[in-house]
Order: sequence, then structure tokens, then C-alpha cells
Amino acid sequence: MVKRIVIVGGGSAGWLTAGVLAAEHGARVEVTLLESPDTPPIGVGEGTWPSMRDTLRRIGVSEADFFRECDAAFKQGSRFNGWVTGADNDYYFHPFVLPQGWGEANLAARWRGAHPQVPYADLVSFQPHLCAYGRAPKQPATPEFAAVANYGYHLDAGKFGVFLRRHCVERLQVRHVLDHVVGIDAHENGDIAALNTKTGSRLEGDLFIDCTGMQSLLVGKFYGIALRSQRHVLFNDTALAVQIPYPAEDTPIASQTTATAQHSGWLWDIGLPNRRGIGHVYSSAYTSDELAERALRAYIARTGGGADIPQPRKIAFQPGYREKFWHRNCVAIGLSAGFIEPLEASALALVELSAALVCDELPADRASMDAVARRFNDTFTYRWERVIDFLKLHYVLSRRSDSEYWRDNRASESVPERLQEQLAQWRHRPPSRYDFPRIEEVFPAASYHYILYGMGFAPELAPRASDLPELADGYFQEAAALTRKMLAGLPSNRELIDHIRRYGLPKI
Repeated sequence: MVKRIVIVGGGSAGWLTAGVLAAEHGARVEVTLLESPDTPPIGVGEGTWPSMRDTLRRIGVSEADFFRECDAAFKQGSRFNGWVTGADNDYYFHPFVLPQGWGEANLAARWRGAHPQVPYADLVSFQPHLCAYGRAPKQPATPEFAAVANYGYHLDAGKFGVFLRRHCVERLQVRHVLDHVVGIDAHENGDIAALNTKTGSRLEGDLFIDCTGMQSLLVGKFYGIALRSQRHVLFNDTALAVQIPYPAEDTPIASQTTATAQHSGWLWDIGLPNRRGIGHVYSSAYTSDELAERALRAYIARTGGGADIPQPRKIAFQPGYREKFWHRNCVAIGLSAGFIEPLEASALALVELSAALVCDELPADRASMDAVARRFNDTFTYRWERVIDFLKLHYVLSRRSDSEYWRDNRASESVPERLQEQLAQWRHRPPSRYDFPRIEEVFPAASYHYILYGMGFAPELAPRASDLPELADGYFQEAAALTRKMLAGLPSNRELIDHIRRYGLPKI
């Protein structure tokens, strides 16, 4: 029987996984988390998807406590600046809500035929307007985790790991061990039997979960499962990260992640209640660290960051994912499974999806584990490939020509074959559910609509016999009416966050 689960590594990945498993199986399974006392968290990964609301609710967290202790803020999508041409007026939104009337009308064809001068997302959704005006996605009377407009979070990654650790240990009885792994014992069949620690302890387990970050101590180093490099598709391999205080306590908090394209990469800008987290992710093959830091500092100065900018922290990574994620009785989750780049905040989402699948499919015994592992590996190979396709979509549609970086990103040899085939099809029809057949797709067809049409993709969408232009127009009018209603009725991001920190939120 699988009765002892040992998670190696803390941070967001380790403690989220521990929380999900202990909340569901804690009555019959012992969950132990072993982490090094000397390894600081990477501290990036400050954006989540809306799925995080369900994950936090699943493990029994209070949303108000989460806001207070993790310096959390609301995120309603992403704004992309300068990705199409680099002009001053070049921007578009990828909101979290579905287009109004999604699945009921051919919105893309009607937008293309009658309203091409209006940005697609602005026409079909109210949420870009909420972001533009800094509105929150709910009201003070809306219960915890409920939404008026779909939302995820921005958060302090370091504080998030501490918050999860305390919840898991105090509320979910996760056993916490601070120690270093100095050796690994294996059974005769190759399964991991136990971990030996620096203090002389021996941690035995039936299932081991590798959350040791980029070192991938178990799956990568012990089992030798290689990283499948994606540098030929997505070129970025370095990031410079810095935290900047606001000029005043009442400075508005952005309701979206802002991604601003640069000469050889892009900048993220994430607003928390007390600071901004800003970073430059770029390709070392196309620019130097010095030039990247200069671009980062110029952006901060241009966006009101002040002159006293701390020294950025450099993070190097190899874009790729493991050839297998579950091998024998060991599963890689988080950075140990892989990392591509922070565009579209997929890292924490993949942690959530991984933890949920391990939890929901937890094998009863060793005999059934290999079948679960095969399904897990198939599912996550598919998911990583779809993440790569979706991120590449942002680059391959760009018309920027100010550097080799952007020109090379459009070269056919850097574009996955599946994405090339889909782009050819999408010239004549919009992306649909038939392009994404799995029940839990990482990015739904609606997200492809937002990026395709935000990036200026100009399809030739012939009207179909079933199209009703007046139906699509009605949904456009609904989106406009909802925009007016929500702008009038929703508080600002900062106003609601301040309210939550002081008074909390109603419980469901």
C-alpha cells in the first residue's frame, strides 16, 4: 500500500503538493516534506492562473489570510506592450474571462468583418476595460474565492511558501523535516527505498516527489532522466529580477501582469500591494547581461520606479522539460520537471495540475503505480508541448524586425510542426475545441483567439450558413453593457485589497 509519501524540496511547488495530498489523503497517508535549511526559494513565479483559487480552497486556506500574509493582489489577465510592431500604441490584452457569447456565435468572423478597427478583446470582453481602469474583480460583499470577473493572483513567492508551510504543518499535519539529502537507497527493483540525511536520519517512503527545483535531485540526478531542451523553439534562458517600492502608499495596483517586449526578450511587471516585481527575461545568445540590465533600468525609470534601483538578481535557466516526469516510484513536480519561461505564468499552474493528478490518481499500491505513471507522463508531455506552442505563438506572429532575436523567432525551423499546421488552418477558420481535444487543456481555444487577434493575425474567415451577424452583435453589446455596469460598481484593486486585509471577506 502507498502509505508514506516523501516530498523533497519546499517552496511553492513542494508545499502546494503537500497541501493537496494531505488535505485529500491525510487520514490514511503520512506526508513528509524534507527541505534544506540553506536553500532559499528562487522567489519568482509571482503570477497565477484562476485555478489557484480552487487549489487554495481545496486545501482549506482562507483567502483573506492569503492576502494578508502573502502580499497578494488580484490578477485578471495580461497586457502585452510592443509585441506586434514595437510602436507606442502597440498593446493588447489576454483576459481571464471567456468572450461574451463564447460558443454561441462566430465572434471572430463578425469582429473581422464589421469591427476590425476595435481590438478583439476589447470588443468581446469587459475585462480588458477593468484592467485599464485598475478595477478589482469582485466587491467587498462577494464571498471568498467567488468572483464577479474571473481572476487569479499576484503574490510574493517567498511569503507564499512560508504561508503554505505553516498551513500544511499546523492544519494538515504534514511532517516537516529540515535537513540535507546526502544519499539515496534503492530497492533491488530500482525503486527509491529511503533518503539518508546529513543528521543521520533515514526517511523511508512508498512514493517520492521531487520538488528540488532545477537541480532535480531525484528524477534528474539519481535516475538520470534527461531534460528535453526547447532552446531551439523558445530562446530565452536568463532573467534579471528586482523589486521596486511604489512612490506613494496609494499608488494604484495594476490588475494585470504587464509584459513589455524588448530588443532581445521582454519585461514582466507585477503589482503587489507594497511593491512591484519587475524582471527582464532574455536570450543570452542575442544580448549581454549588461545590455539587458540597462534595458531593465531604463524601463523602471520610465515607469516611475525612481533612481535608487537595487542590483537585479540574475537567474539562469535551461528551457526544457523532462523526458519522463514519473519514473518508478518518483514524480518530478515544479522546476524539477522543467521550465520554459515566465510568459503567461504557466509554472505554478503546472505545479497545480501535477499535484492534482497525483492526488486524484494516487495508486493504492506499487502494482498499480506503473499504469498511473504512464498516464501521468503522457498527460504532462502533452501539456508541456501545448504550453510551448502557446508561448511560441506570441513570438511567431510578431512583426518586429529591430533585432535578429525577433526575426529568428519567426524562422520556420523554430516553430513546432503542430503549431505550423494549426496556423495554416486558422487562416480560414477560428481556433475551436476540435484543435484542443483533451478535457483539461492548459490553454483553451479562447486564449488562442485573444493572442492571435491581439497580435494582428488577419484570417480570411468566410461567413458560414449558420452565422447570424445580429447574434454576434448582440454579444458585443452585452460586453459593452457589462463594461459600463462593472466600471460603475467595482472598487479599485487597491481599495478592495485594503478592505480584505482589514476586514476579510464573507465565507461561502
